[in-house]
Amino acid sequence: MISNLSYDCDVLIIGAGPAGTTAATILAGEKGRKVIVLEKEHFPRYHVGESLIPHCWDTLDRLGMTERLDAKGFQSKQSVQFVSEEGELSTPFYFSKHTDHPRAKTWQVDRETFDTMMMERAREAGAEVREGVKVIEFLEQDDVIVGVLAEDESGRRFELRAPITMDASGRDALFQRKKKWRKRDPKLNKIAIWTLYKGAKRDPGVDEGATTIAYVKEKGWFWNIPLKDDIVSTGIVAERDYLYRDGRDLAGIYEREIKENKWIQEHLSEGEQFGQYWVTGEYSYRAENCATDGLVLIGDAFAFLDPVFSSGVYLALTTGSISADAVDKALDLGDTSGEQFREYGERVCKGIEWMRKLVYAFYDDDFSFKDVVMKYADVRRDLTDCLIGDLMDKDYSDLFDRVSEFADLPSDLPHGKTVQRGAPA
Repeated sequence: MISNLSYDCDVLIIGAGPAGTTAATILAGEKGRKVIVLEKEHFPRYHVGESLIPHCWDTLDRLGMTERLDAKGFQSKQSVQFVSEEGELSTPFYFSKHTDHPRAKTWQVDRETFDTMMMERAREAGAEVREGVKVIEFLEQDDVIVGVLAEDESGRRFELRAPITMDASGRDALFQRKKKWRKRDPKLNKIAIWTLYKGAKRDPGVDEGATTIAYVKEKGWFWNIPLKDDIVSTGIVAERDYLYRDGRDLAGIYEREIKENKWIQEHLSEGEQFGQYWVTGEYSYRAENCATDGLVLIGDAFAFLDPVFSSGVYLALTTGSISADAVDKALDLGDTSGEQFREYGERVCKGIEWMRKLVYAFYDDDFSFKDVVMKYADVRRDLTDCLIGDLMDKDYSDLFDRVSEFADLPSDLPHGKTVQRGAPA
């Protein structure tokens, strides 16, 4: 913190997605901090990433959101299931068989509604959320980030200053891109194409809301996520060269790939596609550093992992929560240097690495969950704990020692755990 500087708030947050609003709600509501959130869009707005894994519950309960989500009528999610290339369904992972806890039921959310609810909760907690405001530049003084230059929809530019800025700008990753901190995963270089269907087939009973992962050729996969109002979010993730082998017509690619899995074809054939097709690449990345003096990265602005196990919203909520506690402590100490966030970076990266190992195993030709559990029944609980998001404070070394017999697992990446002193141009 710079003593001779006049600040507009205690904490400035860029982005009102789940990471930013989690941090805002905790810092304003729990900690009594003056918080300003800048969001370039107006909510509600479309966003992919609808499937919440069970350990999202913990942060959502801290925010006072679980009862609100139950009351909203979102599709209940009680399991994850996997489908072979031939269309054969495996035994689902039922959360209730693993834990007797409210988190055994989670939600499939449309992000327009969910993200708007999260933003409204941040406002209710006392945070000032400004929509339609774009961040243009970061302000620096003596190599410390001290705020931002922003622009509203009228084109008016203005400066806001705070002792700590939290970059929750999502995949825009403003600070990460500006400083060229982005480090792509050396292997997880997939792309995704996705769309929405109305009236598609649903499985009966408790399986109605299951997230389904269906394999296709070349270690690609479909997601099938049932939402409320008889809508299904469906997408395919695979290598760029595989998906684009006949051209880049997204609708044509999708129709071609649906035929590669009988389960997907059967379920989608009863429905009707509507809206646009979306595509995105750069699927897995992490920032070189988690923080610098006066600024910390959270959510997708820090790291994003291949979404095969629906970790995106979980990581947004969790980094928002953990970083908020670190920010509050730093403000109490009067020290918002990057060094205050080293423990945050180390903890989050350790959790990401457990899930990253599981993602690598998923893409390995020789790996199957069934084979691991058949040989080592004692790892079933740890395997399920990892799948449902109990990542930040549990050691899975024994699990992955066993998994390494069936798959080629990666070494931990060195970046993300570190902080940078100063904020060089």
